[in-house]
Amino acid sequence: MNIRMTEALRDARLQQIVNKIDNGGLPGSALFYSGQQPATGAAITTEVLIGTCELSYPCGTIATGVLTFNSITDDNLADATDDIAWARIEDSDGVFVMDAGCGVALSGEAFIFNSLAVQIGGTIKILSGSITEGNP
Repeated sequence: MNIRMTEALRDARLQQIVNKIDNGGLPGSALFYSGQQPATGAAITTEVLIGTCELSYPCGTIATGVLTFNSITDDNLADATDDIAWARIEDSDGVFVMDAGCGVALSGEAFIFNSLAVQIGGTIKILSGSITEGNP
C-alpha cells in the first residue's frame, strides 16, 4: 500500500529533520565515509572517514516537500583517499541525526558531487544537497 501525504505533512516531517540538525545551536556536519553503511545510527567501525563538511545554520529551507540544504562548507583537507559511499549527518554536538546517500548528478541521492573519488589532502565539494519527502 502506498502512503500519500499532503504537502503540509511532508513539509512538517522535513522540519523535524531540520530541527534535529540545528538542535545544537550551531552548524551541524556531514561526515563522508567509504565502505558499507552500518545499521541506522550504529557505531562507526571499519568504515573510513574521508572528510567532513560543515552545514549552514539553519541547515536548509523547506518548500513543496523538499528540504534543500543551504550552503555547505567545503572540506579543503580530505582525511583519506577513497570513494565516498555515504554520509552521516550530526548536529553541532556530534549527535547522530541521519545517514544519507551520496552520488553524482541524476543519482537521486541526498548529496551530489562531480565525482565520488577523493584524494587525501584534496577538496570535498558538494554540488547540492536535498531530501525529498515524496509521494509515490
